Amino acid sequence: MATRLVEPPLSDVARLVRRHDRDRYLTALFAPADRRNALMALYAFNHEVAKTRESVTEPMLGRIRLQWWREGLEAAYGGGPIRKHEVLQPLAEAIRRYDLSRSEFEALIDARELDLAAEPPATVAALEAYCADTSGRLQVLALEVLGVRDAAAVTAAREAGIAFAIAGLLRAVPFHARARRQYIPADLAEEVGLDIAALQELKPSPALAAAAKRLAGRAREHLAAARARAAEMPSAALPALLPARLAAAHLGAIERAGFDVFNPRLALPRGGSGLRLAWAALIRRY
Repeated sequence: MATRLVEPPLSDVARLVRRHDRDRYLTALFAPADRRNALMALYAFNHEVAKTRESVTEPMLGRIRLQWWREGLEAAYGGGPIRKHEVLQPLAEAIRRYDLSRSEFEALIDARELDLAAEPPATVAALEAYCADTSGRLQVLALEVLGVRDAAAVTAAREAGIAFAIAGLLRAVPFHARARRQYIPADLAEEVGLDIAALQELKPSPALAAAAKRLAGRAREHLAAARARAAEMPSAALPALLPARLAAAHLGAIERAGFDVFNPRLALPRGGSGLRLAWAALIRRY
């Protein structure tokens, strides 16, 4: 496994992931060269389904878009012809080459239907389940690309994915607020007295900071669960677990900002991610 950041000539899916999901793009560079493009196809697929809400004008169109992906996966698993598409074709190749679990894909797409809802998650537990079914399952599929399927690694990947997703949702609060959306769970918002109107006007508040601190704490707990058996992880699993290292960095930045998710410094590109990952790969710790 590579322990330094080497950017190879890019395929179409790699260029897409580098542009839209820089964190996961960097982690994929630490995978064996013959498996990187399959990871890029997987992460490109994730981008395609994750952007569904932003790509449509009404929920029904979003459901149609997600159904298109279900049908594409049906063809990939059924051995039928694959529609011409820059992401679906390499994804189908990865599915067939590495025998990726269909159930993980299906649950991931089903979870993305929640993005089309007008209401936030009802509870913190519901948010964590959403993160498990999206980011968690994605990292489990990444493990499968890397040839790792043991139970401890699967658990670690799922926990790392949840932490990474919560950190990402906290960083995306301004983006979602501008779109009149929120992922701060309704029970937590009520508990801290969050003013939704102020949130949508991009106004920081002690209540918002309290909610962010609580969610960051939950993300830290998932990171701890992912790392609990780090010494037992096969080295082949590491590229699928490296998002944990970046989640920790993002959570640290949010904490240093006083949990003010509207702090403009949080929107600045983070330097040093490649070096951070290279060190993690060198010492085999995520």
